[in-house]
Amino acid sequence: MQVIAEVVRTRSTVAAADAAHISQPAVTQTVAKLEAAVGEVLFTRTGTGMEPTEPGRRFAQRIGRAFDQLHLAERELGVPGLGGRVTSVQLRTLVAAVEAGSFTLAAAKLGVSQPSVNRAMRDLESLCGRPLLARTPQGLEPTREARGLARLAALALAEIRQGLEELREWRGQMTGRVSVGCLPLARSHLLPEAITGLLARYPEAQVRIIDGPYAEQLHELRHGGLDLIVGALRLPPPTPDIEQEVLFVEPLSIVVRAGHPILAEGEPTAAALAALDWIAPRDGTPARAHFAGFFAAAGVKPPRHIIECSSLIASRGLLMQSDRAALLSASQVRQEVEAGYLAVLPQPLPGTERPIGLTVRKGWQPTRVQAALMELLRQGAGEGGK
Repeated sequence: MQVIAEVVRTRSTVAAADAAHISQPAVTQTVAKLEAAVGEVLFTRTGTGMEPTEPGRRFAQRIGRAFDQLHLAERELGVPGLGGRVTSVQLRTLVAAVEAGSFTLAAAKLGVSQPSVNRAMRDLESLCGRPLLARTPQGLEPTREARGLARLAALALAEIRQGLEELREWRGQMTGRVSVGCLPLARSHLLPEAITGLLARYPEAQVRIIDGPYAEQLHELRHGGLDLIVGALRLPPPTPDIEQEVLFVEPLSIVVRAGHPILAEGEPTAAALAALDWIAPRDGTPARAHFAGFFAAAGVKPPRHIIECSSLIASRGLLMQSDRAALLSASQVRQEVEAGYLAVLPQPLPGTERPIGLTVRKGWQPTRVQAALMELLRQGAGEGGK
């Protein structure tokens, strides 16, 4: 990849060879191999040198972004020139080993032998001038430097993957991948409808949806495993390397089963609500803070009998089979309310409004497929997510 970047920069295989410290025939061979692998002409050979084609320029931009991550790793590790010497095999091996916590599992994930993993890690540690992984009874323990390098390596590899997808998009093959994290307070219909619209436009696109706690999704986003997160935003942002975009603001509501005795009271008092058994959001989440704050503001003791649940599916089931109440957004239970299974109490809950939107990595550059999904999400939010 460094060779391609140097050819774009210098417009010359001779100058690129000098910069990359290899022979000029090796540069020519590298360019030819890459063009054959991606099925695209990346450079036009002229009498004055090598002129990148439009797909060549686009791919070179992705290579440059990948090297930005590796240059950051150089500064963090204090190892100048690491980006020009490290191989993609070593980067993938480090990422797999840190994620798996085992050379055996890393080898299985990469589809290579364990000795190959061991060799790649030894070579990388030699380049870095320090150990990166320590063996413990529990498995491999990455050093702090290894975790930081693995994150930047994963982001660099993600840039190359997006670059390859953009080359396919250039040929009209809209087969790119978009990985989305979906949080509980995202509107139940917003993401499904946006994905349905995306696949109607690009039937060959690959979509991956991940559910789970915010901390896990944020980790995946920051390591390149997710492209974006859809759901409740965190204010202020928990880390400086992400960007958030508000799509809409939605309050929480009190939800019970249809026919619940509390519905007969119209707008029940806080004391009457505190006497109910509840399904509460997970401790430490913004929704749980709203739950506690509602009763504190009313001057009543919070409910004692609580089931802590972060699963929307489980919460719906528990509500329909008991006299418990839950704090949810009305859109999350729209289908169940329309079907007559659940009901939303009419009283407003001031102060529970939550901004719902998109979270991405700062400076992230989406492919056309990824950008199309984001635009469909914006359109759906503007239409109320209905």
